[in-house]
Amino acid sequence: MARRRGIMSEQFKVELAKDLGFYDTVQQEGWGGIRAREAGNMVKRAIELAERALAEQSQSNT
Repeated sequence: MARRRGIMSEQFKVELAKDLGFYDTVQQEGWGGIRAREAGNMVKRAIELAERALAEQSQSNT
């Protein structure tokens, strides 16, 4: 089974990990070292940021 390519850039994932407080784990163990909850929190935060950006873009277009 082929691995899917990630949608988030490496830089964005690093920023999220720093923001959420587990970047030290990523540095020591790689992305495979984070817990499922931390990965879920990353996705949740990325969605929040995307929704906020869309809302701001929508407001500026009106």
